[in-house]
Amino acid sequence: MTDTVVRVAARGEGVTADGRHAAFAAPGDQLAAEGSVLPGPHHQVPPCRHFPACGGCQLQHLDDQAYAGFVVDRIAGALAGQGLSTAIRTPHLSPPRTRRRAALHADRKGGAIRIGFSEAASHAIVDLAECWVLTPELFALVAPLRGLLQRLGPKRRAEIQLTSTDQGPDVAITGLSPTSLAAAEAITTFCERHGLARLTFDDGLGPETRWEPQPVTVTLGGVAVPFPPGGFLQATADGEAALVATVREAVGRPTATADLFAGLGTFALALPGKLYAAEGSRDALLALKAAAARAGRPVFTEHRDLYRRPLTTAELDRFEAVVLDPPRAGARDQVAALALARPRVVAYASCNPNSFAADAKTLFGGGWRLDWVQPIGQFRWSTHVELVARFTRPDS
Repeated sequence: MTDTVVRVAARGEGVTADGRHAAFAAPGDQLAAEGSVLPGPHHQVPPCRHFPACGGCQLQHLDDQAYAGFVVDRIAGALAGQGLSTAIRTPHLSPPRTRRRAALHADRKGGAIRIGFSEAASHAIVDLAECWVLTPELFALVAPLRGLLQRLGPKRRAEIQLTSTDQGPDVAITGLSPTSLAAAEAITTFCERHGLARLTFDDGLGPETRWEPQPVTVTLGGVAVPFPPGGFLQATADGEAALVATVREAVGRPTATADLFAGLGTFALALPGKLYAAEGSRDALLALKAAAARAGRPVFTEHRDLYRRPLTTAELDRFEAVVLDPPRAGARDQVAALALARPRVVAYASCNPNSFAADAKTLFGGGWRLDWVQPIGQFRWSTHVELVARFTRPDS
């Protein structure tokens, strides 16, 4: 006697109609009474040798149709939990090997350096021999970084942030601060040989730049923006393009837009008309301000913690459109003020369907209508789901 798996839950387990859960099961799989899984039509052979041990991916056993269905169900389920529903568009999925930003871990075991993602629910590191999500440019650094860290001799676990920039890879290593002359020579040789844009170390006192032959930038909206150490960049160029295009579609051509949680200007530099950009990170805001000024873009910036001091309803009423792109926690207090405001349209970009749904309910209570949601899966084969939604007022 078997049960059919009908969906994939938020954490990645397959679920049958009667509520039985099975790890690494896809819709259409058969779940036997003793718990074994018979693969169905949407259960693919995972391409990576490290799956499922590696925590970088949770869903490599799903084919594209099943993965897209998971992304839609994740959003629909979050909205249903708040008593809401709307049109959910076909998901945009970033291709494999396009992740241009990743956080890896490194340690020493048995005299050898290991670098990779942690195992699921564990601190153990999967030493990467291949990776189907990182760009080839970034993955090509993994083996050389093992050699560098072998020479630098970290005494404890280190964290490695890899980011692709206009000038090449930006590498930030936390938990290590080498000081010897031999270390300095090894660092310089490594950076030259592998074309690094920047290398920083942080042993707890803040990032120290040890290599940056020219100022590091990322291009947003056609503008080269200074990229501060530890700066935030969308995970894939493909996903960023989809997010920007959907936000532009949602807001149309407003004359005045507020971009809240603006970061480095992913949306502010791509939108028409006059822009007000609010951001709590001073480094990001200064980078956006400098880039906009050099490019002659009409962007007014304000360093503002929108959790402690959200824009008031009166301030929001000055804008025709509002773009929101908050962290995973959502924007509860800012949305409470926005629910009573009178812009024509709100474009809400979210990396957490649950916090988005809670904020959507607040906007709905203020008279806003949720027109549609565009899912964007730029974290390929993970349970991490992003989206853009458009809200309008029926009387606008």
